[in-house]
Amino acid sequence: MSVLIIIFLTAVAALFAGVFEQGKFSRYIGILGLMIAFYVSFLPELSFFHQYQHMYEFGANAALFTKISIVITILLFFLGGFSFSNHRNHQSELYTLMLFSLIGGVILFGFQNLVTLFLGIEILSIPLYVLAGSNKTDLRSNEASIKYFLMGAFATGFLLFGVALIYGSSGSFDLYTIHKFAVDHPKDLMFNLGAILMLVALAFKVSLAPFHMWSPDVYQGSPALITAFMMSVVKIAAFFALFKLMTIGFIGITGEWITILGVLIIITLFLANVMGLAQSNAKRMLAYSSVSHVGYLSLIFYGMNSLSSYNLAFYLFAYSLATVGVMMCLIWVEKLKRETSYNAFKGLAHTEPILAVTATVSLLSMAGIPITAGFMGKFAIFAQAIDSAPFLVLVAVLGSALSIAYYLRLIMAMFFPKESSFKTSERVSLTYNIVAVFIIFALVAMGVFPDLFAKQFGL
Repeated sequence: MSVLIIIFLTAVAALFAGVFEQGKFSRYIGILGLMIAFYVSFLPELSFFHQYQHMYEFGANAALFTKISIVITILLFFLGGFSFSNHRNHQSELYTLMLFSLIGGVILFGFQNLVTLFLGIEILSIPLYVLAGSNKTDLRSNEASIKYFLMGAFATGFLLFGVALIYGSSGSFDLYTIHKFAVDHPKDLMFNLGAILMLVALAFKVSLAPFHMWSPDVYQGSPALITAFMMSVVKIAAFFALFKLMTIGFIGITGEWITILGVLIIITLFLANVMGLAQSNAKRMLAYSSVSHVGYLSLIFYGMNSLSSYNLAFYLFAYSLATVGVMMCLIWVEKLKRETSYNAFKGLAHTEPILAVTATVSLLSMAGIPITAGFMGKFAIFAQAIDSAPFLVLVAVLGSALSIAYYLRLIMAMFFPKESSFKTSERVSLTYNIVAVFIIFALVAMGVFPDLFAKQFGL
């Protein structure tokens, strides 16, 4: 709760910086506030907040996922100076909305009640509807905002219908009371239907196929930094909410939903990787890549053990770092060339070698190539699931192999032309280079020494 309040006060301060026409300072206010929140996340919760434990509890898992979300948000704020340079009149609003969305994520990390779950999802989502359409002069951005809003409202309807059925069956919104009811009444039809409806609603939020249809258009149309935020921080929050709900509230009826989830995983891995191959636009390809990673992540529900939460956090952090690494390169290209086709990246390595190397290491990590963090993340989840779902693991391995093809297309575009197509004297800033080097180091270090993740986050 302390972290939640600090991020909220930071968001208010960033907003008022814009009110007093000092919007350029909003980014620095956000970074400072997030660093304070990151430090506080390592401290014990104040006893004053214990009275709210039945609704929200900042336990070990909530603290871990909050820390990784804050780190990723800080990296994105560092990139905001260049990415939002065309939004000088309303920079403070953009940073504030990102912070409010992060607040929704932090609520999802600690929810103990279905009401808190609903509030977290809405606080996470509503700012994103505005952020997706923040580039007012771009019709794609306007389209992204409308599509995201409509699909978000549709998913919320499923969620509330499911919550109503769960409450009607169990008589409670409390997660642990629902857990007890599921264990005692595993064949209750209304309860099982409510659980499936909530699974569908959260499948929309995390982009599990076939509920992913909004993702490619929304990710492509949104400003690149907002896309990076949605593909990383929002994905972390939404997937952890799904993980917590299904493994605590509905663990007693696993047999009723695990088969449905398995079918969704197969559809997701096949559809996302095949569609990724068919793309000629790098931003849209990364959108389908993001969908495919939800398929890999969903294997965490098979072979559950005491390390499952840690494995999930490691994978999400590795994936989010890689996402920032690729998207910072895409932000640069999109700003200079106003497009994100593969051709737009031709010869980038000759002009900005550090950016190209960062994007390459990030793409290799996404593909699960050894000595990268992505390999260790996939290996941990696949190893956990191999005994209980060998066929799904095989499908995931084949999907990973297929993904290498479309990642290599972008890498080849950056490195193999003999001369650069970037006719500009503009160069990336020192901040950009520092973030790039940090991401390269983190992805390789976590791939070679995976225990570093646990040590750095106080585990």
